[in-house]
Amino acid sequence: MLSPVKSRHIARVLASAFCFLVISAGLAQSQTTTPIKHVVVIFQENVSFDHYFATYPKALNPAGEPRFVARKGTPTVNGLSASLLTANSNKVNPFRLDRAHAATCDQDHDYKDEQAAFNHGAMDKFVETVGNGGTDGNLTCKATDVMGFFDGNTVTALWNYAQHFAMNDNSFNTTFGPSTPGVLNLISGQTAGATPANIPGNVVNGTVVGDARPVLDDCSPNGGGQTNQIVLSGKNIGDMLSAKGITWGFFQGGFKPTAVVNGKAVCGATHIGSDGLPKGDYIPHHQGFQYYASTTNQHHLRPTSIANIGKTDQANHQYDISDFFDAINAGNFPAVVYLKAAGFQDGHAGYSDPLAEQQFVVSTINRLQQLPEWSNTAVIISYDDSDGWYDHVMGPIVTPSNTIEDVLTGSTCGTPNTGIIAGKCGFGPRLPLLVISPFAKRNFVDNTLTDQSSILRFIEDNWGTGRVGGDAADARAGTLRNMFDFSKEGNHNRKLFLDPTSGQPVGADDDREED
Repeated sequence: MLSPVKSRHIARVLASAFCFLVISAGLAQSQTTTPIKHVVVIFQENVSFDHYFATYPKALNPAGEPRFVARKGTPTVNGLSASLLTANSNKVNPFRLDRAHAATCDQDHDYKDEQAAFNHGAMDKFVETVGNGGTDGNLTCKATDVMGFFDGNTVTALWNYAQHFAMNDNSFNTTFGPSTPGVLNLISGQTAGATPANIPGNVVNGTVVGDARPVLDDCSPNGGGQTNQIVLSGKNIGDMLSAKGITWGFFQGGFKPTAVVNGKAVCGATHIGSDGLPKGDYIPHHQGFQYYASTTNQHHLRPTSIANIGKTDQANHQYDISDFFDAINAGNFPAVVYLKAAGFQDGHAGYSDPLAEQQFVVSTINRLQQLPEWSNTAVIISYDDSDGWYDHVMGPIVTPSNTIEDVLTGSTCGTPNTGIIAGKCGFGPRLPLLVISPFAKRNFVDNTLTDQSSILRFIEDNWGTGRVGGDAADARAGTLRNMFDFSKEGNHNRKLFLDPTSGQPVGADDDREED
């Protein structure tokens, strides 16, 4: 047996070691290159920039719709000019969709078809190539619907956030294509490395161009037997954050199983969507981390405790969206958070709409602004793809490609070179991008060229994780730093509470800048 003296000595050593580990973990969380200690990425679905901001900051303001009047000195954006509104080269002119018609049909947003709509940069083949005629659920569609846009009487909350914080009007899909390439570019800047290497319309030469599902996910349709399921090699931002001991998580509506059958999770939660039909809350191909063996939670296992949310346990950083709210209510706010709404509130045309999306976005941001951590938090609102909706701007070709799926400039996408893996034609369509934070510039429109992987770069730079490597897009991504003003570190209380239904301000406006 040990003597009492030796026992006390060992206890002191163990206690010191424990304290060192706790302090080290805390330092890993707190050591950032900016005052931002918490990043929350609200990653929504299927909106082009012009679809939501075509006429910003001027709204029509008809009777019966929430009124929007821009603040004095509001900058303009690269939106639709008078000639684009009245003499557009597409089959029909762009047109305003009112609040009563917020529910619209899902448009074609395939990798190849979107390139065809751009027509060598003329941006004039949207109706013929990506317009959706027919039906979508209980909705009736016309191909010309693809030219429709909303203004501040419907997407009122986003216009009000832009008034008080920062937005970017020069941000793009990293590549063309639908949801899966979008979320992969968000978390890794990399759509290559897929197995199997070829699935028509989904994977070309090992590069993801469509919505192949994650095979390492019990809730993917038909399990591992479906032919459009893939797994990805390489690393993502989750791997890099975990390696540095930084807490993080991807929180998605419906991820929590409703049952377990023969050891496999069943994701059966549903809501009635904007098309009048039941829609599953959980959509597997919207969950980018499930494509990687290193970060998947294949069986949708629950976190071992609320205190462990954001840390490595059996949930492997993949959670239900309710877990995020449980965590922050308990004082546990992970450093890097990705939020994905349940299907009916993610903004995807067809089964969701801007008003359902607004309910989720506003309720979430209102809650975040009540936390003590709000003073060092940045919320980034971004989108996975354009849904094919008309936008008048073609971005630069930064990743040329030459595959059977490429038609942007004829039979290719630009002039291919040996530095980029084929199947990554981009930039794709222009998308909305907003930053809501006490450190965001006020009523500011940033013109910096950015893309989805610019969010990845911001997280990498803020926590010093380094780059993904290879030909991942983070290495060439533009910066988000121009949307922030870190010189005013004492201004930690700027908030804007909005009504989730109307999108209009409620209560006192904590942004007291004079108009």
